[in-house]
Amino acid sequence: MSQPSTEFAQQVVGYAFRELALLDEALTHKSHVNELKHKHRKHNERLEFLGDAVLTLVVSERLAQMFPQSAEGELSKLKARLVSEASLAAAARRLDLGPLLRLGRGEELTQGREKPSLLANTLEAIVAAVYLDGGLEPAREFIHRAFDEEFHALQGGGGQGLVQDYKTRLQEWCQKTYETLPQYAIVRESGPDHQKTFEVHVAVRGDVLGVGVGRSKKEAEQIAAKQALTQSNPGTSC
Repeated sequence: MSQPSTEFAQQVVGYAFRELALLDEALTHKSHVNELKHKHRKHNERLEFLGDAVLTLVVSERLAQMFPQSAEGELSKLKARLVSEASLAAAARRLDLGPLLRLGRGEELTQGREKPSLLANTLEAIVAAVYLDGGLEPAREFIHRAFDEEFHALQGGGGQGLVQDYKTRLQEWCQKTYETLPQYAIVRESGPDHQKTFEVHVAVRGDVLGVGVGRSKKEAEQIAAKQALTQSNPGTSC
């Protein structure tokens, strides 16, 4: 897969880096570095560590502002849900970080750009890169933008509801059950350009388990994933 330009990557992230090497490091997985003949390029594990701390600080700060009457235990539970792998992966997908990653051949072959753990780690690394390049305020702005959907869901639900990321839940179930990933395919597009409708099928090991129709590809994929989870796990609460 050809690597997107640095300019495009900055547009996706929504931040203009002064030190582009930090962005390069954040988007580089260790599998890519391990295959290089010259080991000068850094991978993003160091940044993941720092990004986790910055993310936890900013999310905790935001939750304390949103729910000033909530007890520590309640805030801790909300924070844990927001900084979980599933939540981070969902945010990374909305930002479309997958195509930006530098992966080794093995990760490419196993659909590394769709793996929740890899996407979550990359988001943390980008948080750290923005923090190191511009300080806490730009990092805070990036985190607020990346988790805008989750924060709105919490605000609207009084702290009770986070947006369900059925794609991540389905992927985790498929990896655990079949050691494979689900495959999504757009089978139909209809309507005018300003009001398109997408129909998506999701298949696991060649069998279609879910069908979703939505006003965007991402919405249709989520609906298909939810149906697949329900059909493959009748007892699953969606």
